[in-house]
Amino acid sequence: MLRTHTCGELRISDVNKQVTLTGWVQRTRDKGSLLWIDLRDRYGVTQLFLEEGKSETSLINTARTLGREFVVKVEGLVAERHSKNMNIPTGEIEIKVSLLEILNSSKTPPFTIEDETDGGEDLRMKYRYLDLRRNPVRESLQLRHKMAQQTRVYLDSLNFIEVETPILIKSTPEGARDFVVPSRMNPGEFYALPQSPQTFKQLLMVSGFDRYYQIVKCFRDEDLRADRQPEFTQIDCEMSFVTQEDILKTFEGLVRHLFKAVKGIELKDVPHMSYADAMKYYGSDKPDTRFEMKFADLNDVAQGKGFGVFDDAQLVVGICAKGCATYTRKQIDELTEFVKRPQVGAKGLVYLRCEANGTFKSSIDKFFDEIELSKFAQKFNAEAGDLILILAGEKDKTRKALSELRLHVAGQLGLRDKSKFAALWVLDFPLFEWDEETKRWNAMHHPFTSPKREDIAILDTDPGNVRANAYDMVLNGTEIGGGSIRIHDRTTQQLMFSKLGFSDEEARKQFGFLMEAFEFGAPPHGGIAFGFDRLCSLFSGADSIRDFIAFPKNNAGRDTMIDTPSTISQAQLNELGIEVKKK
Repeated sequence: MLRTHTCGELRISDVNKQVTLTGWVQRTRDKGSLLWIDLRDRYGVTQLFLEEGKSETSLINTARTLGREFVVKVEGLVAERHSKNMNIPTGEIEIKVSLLEILNSSKTPPFTIEDETDGGEDLRMKYRYLDLRRNPVRESLQLRHKMAQQTRVYLDSLNFIEVETPILIKSTPEGARDFVVPSRMNPGEFYALPQSPQTFKQLLMVSGFDRYYQIVKCFRDEDLRADRQPEFTQIDCEMSFVTQEDILKTFEGLVRHLFKAVKGIELKDVPHMSYADAMKYYGSDKPDTRFEMKFADLNDVAQGKGFGVFDDAQLVVGICAKGCATYTRKQIDELTEFVKRPQVGAKGLVYLRCEANGTFKSSIDKFFDEIELSKFAQKFNAEAGDLILILAGEKDKTRKALSELRLHVAGQLGLRDKSKFAALWVLDFPLFEWDEETKRWNAMHHPFTSPKREDIAILDTDPGNVRANAYDMVLNGTEIGGGSIRIHDRTTQQLMFSKLGFSDEEARKQFGFLMEAFEFGAPPHGGIAFGFDRLCSLFSGADSIRDFIAFPKNNAGRDTMIDTPSTISQAQLNELGIEVKKK
């Protein structure tokens, strides 16, 4: 090794040791006769010290040529610092330099390599290899490493086996768009990159590998945002001979283990909630339960009083913001403008203040008297000082809009504390969802999810009310994992495909291999997949998953560092039999 120690290793107990360090120049401070250099590697920062009259002139001259991010090797004696910096682990010592060698020079970086950098996101993405030198990004990747390590520790302890599944697979029509790969040896035919290893892990269950996992790359050609990338990582798992309760217990245990091992936190109880209740009380299938603010339906007390907005609505529903009766008219107007935004979609907002003197002040006073308004307050168990916010309209759109308002108000009140964690299982999802564009039923999760046994009888007559043996884990209002008990017999799987509009021929072409496998003794099985990048970002309290991926793409799906996607040569296109239309 070129070094005896790292730049984060030396302590006061190492004083008088002769050491060799290597790293990057963080900064230099030249005070004329005294010169300090901060040397950095991924382990920390160590201060180097030179003094005119005591250090060799050639050393000082070399030190004065150093720029930011020069790579150097130094030898010297560990000494106690006169002016200690207790904010860093090495802050009690410095190195009196006796040898300084420049291993490589550096151009001036396009942004400062500091915790708080002056580089914008686009610039940092272009020079990602420099951004990775910054502590916050390095710490994010170290967190990711520990999360992966502890995932394996936990699953290995339960006799799971890690199996790699193929990356070049068959394109299927369900889910998001596939990334496709042309086959040179089979002209006109294509592989797809996997959106998940779903069918392969089910085949592993047929094979008798009753406990499988994989920390696996997946690919989806879809529009991007802060918590979505074209390539992402899942903790993908499957188990045989299990019930839904077995799955929930096992993987709640995984999340508890990760919190304990990585963050030193004992996760509180993980309650179960039906999809129907999640939508009724929170307007979302991934409710943030760090705070209450549940919905209350108001149709019975709000309608039939001559107020057209309420009388003509499918649903009148509200939330109670504790202690917010002091909101000014300006603040309420801002909330009204918020719900009118196109992405929220409400037409307006009604408010009701519960005054300190026991009276009520609302925007609908001329339609409702004090007694009638008190019935609104009773629906929420509202107290003096509370503010009730009400929306009305078409049922599903109104619940969705109120969900957005609930999160917005909670953010204003500081209730979405990223250092606090509330996990939740959401169960009994609908098996199907109606697609208005194609006028057909789609699988809400995927076509291999089994229906609740008691609902199979209504598959033909009432598919919209068939519940799935499906479950999601939600953490702080974000879905971190989802799965289901799978269909494991050919007859039920064929029935499911027919309900999704597949002809027998289409089903055979796309999934014949799976249905045939089910005829060779497929066991009952189920599983789950966690979004690993998203889980890492939540553990860190970050809004974006990008800093937990070493080399992420931007919102346009581009890697600006290596400038891809890019064109390929005409010779390659010819070899693949692909003709590209020019713009």
